[in-house]
Amino acid sequence: MTLVDTRTPDPRKFISGLTGDWEIVIGMEVHAQVLSEAKLFSGASTEFGSEPNDNVSLVDAAMPGMLPVINEECVRQAVRTGLGLKAAINNRSVFDRKNYFYPDLPQGYQISQFKDPIVGEGIVLVSVGPDSKGQFDEIEVGVERLHLEQDAGKSLHDQHPTMSFVDLNRSGVALMEIVSKPDMRSADEAKAYLTKLRTILRYLGTCDGNMDEGSMRADVNVSVRRPGGAFGTRCEIKNVNSIRFVGQAIESEARRQIALIEDGGTVDQETRLFDPVKGETRAMRSKEDAHDYRYFPDPDLLPLEFDDAFVDSLRSALPELPDDKRQRLMETAGLSAYDASILVSEKAIADFFEKTAAGRDAKQAANWVINDLLGALNKSGKSIEETPVSADQLGAILDLIRAETISGKIAKDLFEIVWSEGGDPRELVETRGMKQVTDTGAIEKAVDEIIAANPDKVAQAQAKPTLAGWFVGQVMRAMGGKANPQAVNDIVKAKLGLE
Repeated sequence: MTLVDTRTPDPRKFISGLTGDWEIVIGMEVHAQVLSEAKLFSGASTEFGSEPNDNVSLVDAAMPGMLPVINEECVRQAVRTGLGLKAAINNRSVFDRKNYFYPDLPQGYQISQFKDPIVGEGIVLVSVGPDSKGQFDEIEVGVERLHLEQDAGKSLHDQHPTMSFVDLNRSGVALMEIVSKPDMRSADEAKAYLTKLRTILRYLGTCDGNMDEGSMRADVNVSVRRPGGAFGTRCEIKNVNSIRFVGQAIESEARRQIALIEDGGTVDQETRLFDPVKGETRAMRSKEDAHDYRYFPDPDLLPLEFDDAFVDSLRSALPELPDDKRQRLMETAGLSAYDASILVSEKAIADFFEKTAAGRDAKQAANWVINDLLGALNKSGKSIEETPVSADQLGAILDLIRAETISGKIAKDLFEIVWSEGGDPRELVETRGMKQVTDTGAIEKAVDEIIAANPDKVAQAQAKPTLAGWFVGQVMRAMGGKANPQAVNDIVKAKLGLE
């Protein structure tokens, strides 16, 4: 990673130590598994959850004489990702051998890219927040490079009391290593960057971003320094598999380094692991440099070359990405930056919203999706893919509100019924007698009864008109919440002589 400082120190991000303020400097290397049915250099399946060693070809097992053959779809996916990161696409790249030993790396080397990656410098726009005022802090995180490489297998140490087993299903699976510049200055920024990167990959369809399945992992480089000073010695926290753990690991490692330096010690460049149970990092090994891996071009693979037409064809087929979608929702639908940011945060949420809002009031649809649907999903621990209320059902509820068939309060009750029991909202309103009362005669009768029973409240409301709301509430309660709220409000004001 090229250490180039691109940011002005921000006092809001400083950490106080015993001897003054410190600044955290964070860079990240994200390993994203390419969405492809076959591996990078073989035709073996990439299906998750298969029995150990079911998805292993002779190439993956490094049998003598077996030669790698590049998977064109993996190349396409890497280029799509580069375009989504607004990065330079290199028409010529080279695969190298990165030499190191692991029991689950049959070849004794990893085929990767070193000096000539497939994707060059790019940029990710990150929104950090919102803060207590609903405002976002917008930052830019530079991307140093994206290169293709093959994954290693997995060692299993808990299957036998004296032996370790090896599962080579992941061996040879295509990875995109996305290397950021050291542009992040807090755990919140790092979490926001990783979240945004995962969102972009999911919009593009180049990686599913399922960190719990190992298809996206982060190596986090952390160092500390005096504000605006020279870069400190960095430690790499290896294979962090959740966004929450990334934040915890950064906070823990920064505190460790600050305490070490303030106590007169020095930070050693090393690779560390994060223990989420203890909430701390621990040493794994001394950090290797590039020369330790003895990189050299893989003699079995020619340089990867393609023309501009290939890149242009992929660019023309890119989907609308989250930044563009957010801007469109703000400009054409009149949504706030806050609402638009939430709606585009996941492709599935954006798709749900756009289907719900089609032909309807976008602001009303956004309010229901964000507050009611996402609120209920969060409370129940469900994802948008598991929602019991479909976009069609929520859209039908909004149609019933617009037609004044039901009130906003009834709509809330109807939403709960659809959430719990399912069904067509239109039929539920009919069969359960949930239509709101618009008969002014029936509303007037209820208003007259409430007024007659509360002469003292009448005098108070006439002296202080804002108290008329008490009568509106009583009438709504008396009519089981089915009266048209606007009609009740108008009739109450007329009866009390407040118009």
